Amino acid sequence: MNLARLGEENLEKYGEYVSLLFEGKEYTNREQHRAANRLAHALRGLGVGVGDRVVVMLPNCPEVPQSYAAILKLGAVVVPVIFLLGPEEVRHILVDSEAKVVITSTDMVWKVEPLLAALPTLSHVVLVDGEGNQTLGLAELVKGQPDTFGIVERADGDLAVILYTSGTTGKIKGVALSHGNLHSNARSAASLHELSREDWSLAVLPLSHSYGLTVMNAGNILGTRGVLLRWFNPEEVLTTIQKFRIRSMSCVPTMLVYLLNYPEAEQFDTSSMIYWGSGAAPLPLEIVEPFEKKFGGRILEGYGLTEATTVVSAHRLSMERRLGSVGKPIPGVEVKILDDQDRELPAGTVGEICVRGPSVMQGYYRMPEETQKTLKNGCLHTGDVGRLDADGYLYIVERKKDLIIRGGFNIYPREVEEVLYAHPKVAEAGVVGMPDPLMGEDVLAFVVVKAGQEANAEEMMAFCAEKLARFKCPKQVRFVESLPKSPVGKILRKELRKLI
Repeated sequence: MNLARLGEENLEKYGEYVSLLFEGKEYTNREQHRAANRLAHALRGLGVGVGDRVVVMLPNCPEVPQSYAAILKLGAVVVPVIFLLGPEEVRHILVDSEAKVVITSTDMVWKVEPLLAALPTLSHVVLVDGEGNQTLGLAELVKGQPDTFGIVERADGDLAVILYTSGTTGKIKGVALSHGNLHSNARSAASLHELSREDWSLAVLPLSHSYGLTVMNAGNILGTRGVLLRWFNPEEVLTTIQKFRIRSMSCVPTMLVYLLNYPEAEQFDTSSMIYWGSGAAPLPLEIVEPFEKKFGGRILEGYGLTEATTVVSAHRLSMERRLGSVGKPIPGVEVKILDDQDRELPAGTVGEICVRGPSVMQGYYRMPEETQKTLKNGCLHTGDVGRLDADGYLYIVERKKDLIIRGGFNIYPREVEEVLYAHPKVAEAGVVGMPDPLMGEDVLAFVVVKAGQEANAEEMMAFCAEKLARFKCPKQVRFVESLPKSPVGKILRKELRKLI
């Protein structure tokens, strides 16, 4: 089934309703549907057909889901690009995907325009907010186009989306996801939803991330509505929650840390919040209690990765929350903990997290060797280390490549980071291994102190010594103004390692 049919099913099931609010303007599901149909006709006029790749590089705005739906209706392939990527990364994606059209905006078209003449496959650049000498304006392009469009049928195994991800190390890779992958994951994610479809949610994570596809697809299934912010800003988030009585929000832990440390937070009423969904990076447990006390609601942590079409496990509201856990595998997804010989380990034993199910990717786009390394014996080998408890709750311990081995002893950076987050002066912390001539590796901590606070390395190391085994304590602590992060706010340890 073509994934775009979820939009039509949404209209048939729920009728017309306000599904999106963006910068003070309401958009109904029917308006979004018609806009996507007009764009689909326009793209067909530009020569886009079945299997052609179309890049969407935009900040959060209504044109993102419109573009996704239009491309899918044509039977073409969506290539979402996070707008924060640099020009070299954008160039790599355009070359590797052989994109035919790019949909972007005037403030980031500079990353693409020089490539129009250089890349033989790239024929058109469409701007959603203007036009130029080498580019087309979206408004003019869709003017007069029909409001209806006959969806091109696609099989479940046909390619729908290529999501480029660099992971924690290595060169950027395209994750190939089929219509079936995305449909399965959307159904499973939607089955976890336990709020009224009338409740407003807040969408602030980049829609150009795999998160955006989940929001669009699960939202179509559930008939929910959301307030969309162009990007994350603590004051705007809190203002929006108060104004629209927001009930839920998906975010990354960094956003929760910023909100917790926002000096004017007490001025806002967030009592409407029921839950804050946290994912994409480990949640520092030390912030959970103070955060919930200040803002209300519950933090529900989940786990996923692009190679598994976003969601692997989650907490739902009605289930027991186990702090430190990322919940249970979603329906249709099987999680196993395997050793280095791919043997399944018993409950409570730490090993590599491996995933099986219909949402597991087809592979890395045009990278058969990388695909073979990751998809083995019918399982996605995630590269994450974790354990399952006796009740099936999943716990993430660390990335395999982030493990620090000091004198033969394994040290998990997250364990050290948790202690540092407990220090009253620490806003953020990142821990990596550094070369050591005697031990092979030792522990290096990067720390961001809270505004108005002062700290020194000795007090940080002494604090750790009170709570950790001696061999796990940082040998060095370096203070920085900020930690390097991915476009969705995940702390990048590979960038920290470059600072050694």
